[in-house]
Amino acid sequence: MPSSLPPSYSNKCDRRPQNRQGLRRQRPRSQAKHGSSLKPQLSYVRLLLILVFFVCIGVGLGVQLYRLQILQGTKLLGMAQQRQLEVLRRVTPRRQVIDRSNNVLAIDRPVSTLYAHPQLFKESPLEIASKLSSVLNRPAVEFVNQFSLRPTGIKIAPVVEEEIADKISKLRLSGIELSDRRYTRFYPQQDLVGDIVGYVNLDRSGQAGVEYSQQKRLERPLESVKINRRGDGALLSNRLPSGFLHVDDLRLQLTIDTRLQRASRLRLKEQLQKFGAKRGSAIVMDAKDGAILTMVSYPSYDPNIYYKSDVKLFKNWALSDLYEPGSTFKPINVAIALESGLIQPTSVFGDPDVIKVGGWPIRNAERENRYSLSVAGILQYSSNVGMVQIMQRMKPVEYYKWLEKLGLNKPVGIDLPFEAVGQIKDRKQFINYPIESATTSFGQGFSLTPIKLVQLHAALANGGKLVTPHVVRGLVDAKGQSHWQATLPPPQQIFSPKTTQQVVTMMEKVVKEGTGKAAQIPGYRLGGKTGTAQKASPMGGYSSAAKITSFVSIFPIEAPRYVVLVVVDEPKGIAFGSTTAAPVVKSIIESLIAIERLPPSQPIVAKASPSPQVSRD
Repeated sequence: MPSSLPPSYSNKCDRRPQNRQGLRRQRPRSQAKHGSSLKPQLSYVRLLLILVFFVCIGVGLGVQLYRLQILQGTKLLGMAQQRQLEVLRRVTPRRQVIDRSNNVLAIDRPVSTLYAHPQLFKESPLEIASKLSSVLNRPAVEFVNQFSLRPTGIKIAPVVEEEIADKISKLRLSGIELSDRRYTRFYPQQDLVGDIVGYVNLDRSGQAGVEYSQQKRLERPLESVKINRRGDGALLSNRLPSGFLHVDDLRLQLTIDTRLQRASRLRLKEQLQKFGAKRGSAIVMDAKDGAILTMVSYPSYDPNIYYKSDVKLFKNWALSDLYEPGSTFKPINVAIALESGLIQPTSVFGDPDVIKVGGWPIRNAERENRYSLSVAGILQYSSNVGMVQIMQRMKPVEYYKWLEKLGLNKPVGIDLPFEAVGQIKDRKQFINYPIESATTSFGQGFSLTPIKLVQLHAALANGGKLVTPHVVRGLVDAKGQSHWQATLPPPQQIFSPKTTQQVVTMMEKVVKEGTGKAAQIPGYRLGGKTGTAQKASPMGGYSSAAKITSFVSIFPIEAPRYVVLVVVDEPKGIAFGSTTAAPVVKSIIESLIAIERLPPSQPIVAKASPSPQVSRD
């Protein structure tokens, strides 16, 4: 039966797809049967893929965690701690150096550097220059000239002391900058003790004097501490250990007496200028223990401005340069002869004008009508001929052993750097050539340092012991309590007390009646010996124009304690040890008497001033 509905209505009600002939397509039965089971299969695949994906991610994360925590854990932990911890090192000033009376010789002080940035000035350059001038005590025009150099970064003053820096800060000048404060070494005594104290370089490392030899004592320990940082990088101050900012008050104390040093230097300088000498040295030592009270070298240098000085001045020539001692060595030779039993104090020797040794003529410094002299007289008149005869009684091999025993070819071991070692002739040459022992008898043909000669004469003063010269006493705190003392080698006995007493008594006659009269001090007993020696020429032999003069003294005679030596290098004019060095020694001993408050040992008798005389030695 044909449908009574219109075709359009029929299409709307039946929306199944039709084929090209307009017939409805029939779904295969197999597809209709299994279509509902395909969707679960697709969902299962998707889940499986997602699961595999997350498993891969998990495995990857696990591998990464294993690598970070196990394989690289130690390294990463260190890196983390390095970022979280801050290592702080305490900035500690170098220890002070003081003399035996606690006068400051070297100290660290905080300073800043002053910079100018003219492009930031809010006032005129002249106004700023005027304000700086009142604080820095420099003409304002100097600052104005500096301001014109460039628009910024002009170094106005490289070193500004803390007090001055505070005054500049209070001015609140725009365009004026003070760098962060740092420590710099300051030497308040300037060139007075430059040879002893030395200096430090820009790296704060000692380069000379005790600044060099006592570097470890002067540097405080550089303690460091690790503290945590917060997340914003700020330091956790509550982690700072107590006492970290504390600095000990220990100071390096020397045996030097600044008062005596100043008096000695002034008198030596005057004498050097008077005789037009090249240089000079003065040493005062306590013979009991080797403590150096004074060691002056002139010319010297100011360690505050060491960079402006001649580098040759950085070495203290009293212990770094060698010279032939001349007649100041004669008392040592007399002690050798007495100790060996070859002579007695009453022994008498002929004193001709000339004596020949191995074909070489040896003469006295001046001709005198003296036919014979005692041992004391040989020292008193400084007879070269007499000394040759004394030492001819000793076999050269034994004499050489004595020179080695005295340590002429060894350092004295002073606690200052750059000490030179004395030179003596080769053993074979000394023994086989009689002229060698002959010249050695009056102090020529070998060389030593001034400090070595002082050590040898100290042995005459202290009963025959070789003590070690030194300038360092130890480390003391602000209350004067000792925290460390220098350890010195034990004294070495080389002469008997009887021998040294005999020689010291003879040396007193040198001052009373001989070549050392210029050193006499009324009321006080002192011994001494003059010396005038030719200087070796670079061309060989000795120079006829250059000589070195000296005077060594032992004081006081009744209780010998101090040894004073003055050496004058290349004086001009009528220059001998008696005229150049002896007056300086007298002045130094007078200062020593005043400082130590030493009473006179005998009544002071006023005497008429003697007529000027020149004593050769």
